[in-house]
Amino acid sequence: SVYLSRMRTEPAYFKFKKDFETMLKKIPGIGIHMKNMIEKLKHSLKYLLVPGMLFEDLGFTYLGPIDGHDIDKLKEVLKRSKKIKGPVLIHVVTKKGKGYELAEKEPDKFHGIGVFDVDTGELLGKRKTTYSDVFGDELVKLAKEDENIVAITAAMREGTGLDEFAKTFPKRFFDVGIAEQHAVTLAAGLASSGLKPVFAVYSTFLQRAYDQIMEDVCMQKLPVVLAIDRGGIVGEDGETHQGIFDLSYLRQMPNLVVMAPKSIYELREMLKLSFELKCPVAVRYPRGSDVEGLTYQNTSHVVPYKSEILLYGKDILVIAAGRMTSHAYLAALELKKSGIGVELIN
Repeated sequence: SVYLSRMRTEPAYFKFKKDFETMLKKIPGIGIHMKNMIEKLKHSLKYLLVPGMLFEDLGFTYLGPIDGHDIDKLKEVLKRSKKIKGPVLIHVVTKKGKGYELAEKEPDKFHGIGVFDVDTGELLGKRKTTYSDVFGDELVKLAKEDENIVAITAAMREGTGLDEFAKTFPKRFFDVGIAEQHAVTLAAGLASSGLKPVFAVYSTFLQRAYDQIMEDVCMQKLPVVLAIDRGGIVGEDGETHQGIFDLSYLRQMPNLVVMAPKSIYELREMLKLSFELKCPVAVRYPRGSDVEGLTYQNTSHVVPYKSEILLYGKDILVIAAGRMTSHAYLAALELKKSGIGVELIN
């Protein structure tokens, strides 16, 4: 198929094809019939030899598969494809972590990784417990007590902290691939059958399923839990992963309870509460671990639809949600040193 792809992008091939068709048409009586027969034969051979005939049937010229690590060959194919009339689909095959043996063996481990030792592949510095870790750990605990709890991911098992759940409950774990819309509708179907589905997803990718959240979950009042990871600014995950729109579009949804924990402790509490509410729930939490330097006690229970007063003051009122509550708390302590009293509401 690689040889055929190369041949089909040669200018000489197009010239021969055009001249041959012209010659056949000039044969009186049988020319057109011969042309059609040859076209059918060529089409049958392509089905045997070209792996992308599905796309050919849709009107694309399929080229590939191409080794995506061979830059010179890839450039050549891209250049030649410009000469093809109509839509072109170039099938490029790459290997994640190519050139680094450790990454090739464990591609998921090296997805969005921080600073690491090149020789061993191990992360440098002490690793802190993240919100994703706590979510996965708590969900496993809850699932051991309730066999109706199931988990769904869209090709992000490790990234969302569901790795242990998948290993512990393989028959209660569903990976739908990169299809967030389908994941939400699947969750709705499972919920309507009496199960308790949790869809763990990065905030930025949940945007793709806006309509499914609205129509299939919220309007049906189905008890689906959306565990929204990477809410807010995500740092080194990159610009495309910024989770900065979720609170805006989720608060438009009918029948949906939206929660944002100020701490890892509160995430555990909110996850437990999600299954008690028996309605659509979204729990939105950030990338990374807890904010350092906090002195308040994580002992209070989350009460639905009620705020929490963390600090009392007479000069400034600050209302915060989620992780920003922790940042506001530290800022309030600094202001207190200057004699400014801050009342902080979570």
